[in-house]
Amino acid sequence: MKKSIRTQALLVLCAIFVLSLLTYARSLSLPFISDDYVQIHYARKYGAFENWPALFNDALYRCRATSLVLTHWTEQLFGIDPMPYRLTSLFLHILCSTLVFALGSWRVIGWRIAALAALCFAFLEGHQEAVIWYAALPELLAVAFVLGTVLTWIRFLKTGSPAVYALCFATYLFALLSKESAVIAVPLIALVAVFNRPPPFWRPLLAAAPFALAAIAYFFWGYEARSTHLHYNDGTFSFSAPFPLTLARSLFRMLWVWGLLSLLVVWRWRFRPSRLTLTAAIAWMALALGPNLFLTYMTQAPSRHTYAASIGLALVVALGLEATRRRFPMRWAMPLAFAIVALQQAGYIWTKKQRQFEERAAPTVEILRKLRENDLTLRLRCFPYGEEVAAYAAWIERRQTIHVVGHPDAGADATFDFCDTHGPSSLGVARATR
Repeated sequence: MKKSIRTQALLVLCAIFVLSLLTYARSLSLPFISDDYVQIHYARKYGAFENWPALFNDALYRCRATSLVLTHWTEQLFGIDPMPYRLTSLFLHILCSTLVFALGSWRVIGWRIAALAALCFAFLEGHQEAVIWYAALPELLAVAFVLGTVLTWIRFLKTGSPAVYALCFATYLFALLSKESAVIAVPLIALVAVFNRPPPFWRPLLAAAPFALAAIAYFFWGYEARSTHLHYNDGTFSFSAPFPLTLARSLFRMLWVWGLLSLLVVWRWRFRPSRLTLTAAIAWMALALGPNLFLTYMTQAPSRHTYAASIGLALVVALGLEATRRRFPMRWAMPLAFAIVALQQAGYIWTKKQRQFEERAAPTVEILRKLRENDLTLRLRCFPYGEEVAAYAAWIERRQTIHVVGHPDAGADATFDFCDTHGPSSLGVARATR
């Protein structure tokens, strides 16, 4: 019996690997995209051990320490070749999908639903930006450590082991060193505690108090440096943002279309065993979106910011697939439904999303092409990204310098002109001038 269980688990892990690889295989050929160069620049600045004191004093980037160290060592081992960086993101995604499968140890979910959810999480397209865009590496690491925190918390609730509790808290600290959004670990372990019956949920909530205190201290540690913290001064987020609207739009955008169809299937076919799991999944989505509801530049969470919340979405879709299996006893019914969802989602990433990322990469690709053709110092006009992106790309790839002039009428002698384009979404080939 145990051998059979191990075989089934191994098959699920192999399927996660294959589905992830097939879904993102085409994106592995992409060049670096805009802020990827910013990530590499700060990894050079802070990633080495001797630079960690300076990293500790940077209010923004100390909250991304794990990704900077990882990027530093990736460059040390592989140089400036996009493929190893993209593979790093992909393997982290496979790790996160595997950890979603491990959520089967939580009885509210169970192993069958967790296996389906992990497979769905591997190919769902809503969070593709976190996997494809290397600059979103902090998101992947934060979610990996948050899932590690939740899983060790589940284990602690079962065993009461002080060693497991210590491991859980240590994993949480690594999550906080990955990205600010990792504070979602606190409401998520509270969610597990509330659903953890029969013991009174207030006892594990009491054990979760140190996690909450650490999150509060973490917030004020960054808030104390708000005068120099980029995100407090560039208008990225505000506590006056319309967060109820952002939550509603983000949830609807995530659930469309397979999530909503799964909810309809579960309700229409009265899949009663799903009620507790479905409640936990929707709660997971809302809680995981929490830190990203105060954005000021859009009223729905960007793709990369939905990565953690997509675990809840994967659970919803998994429940819909399981309801289909129970409603139609034919062996082919559920696999057919699964194949339709997987092909549509992966196909969307292979086609539309691939084109969008190629367009995002076009400005820096054109700059580097021009630098290869002419060994000179370029001047740019109307560059669609921040001027530091152009400067870092030129220096990292070619060790050359670039001057950026923003206004179309400035610097009539500009060497490379982006003024005829309208941002990264419409960029073809930029017009070269002398």
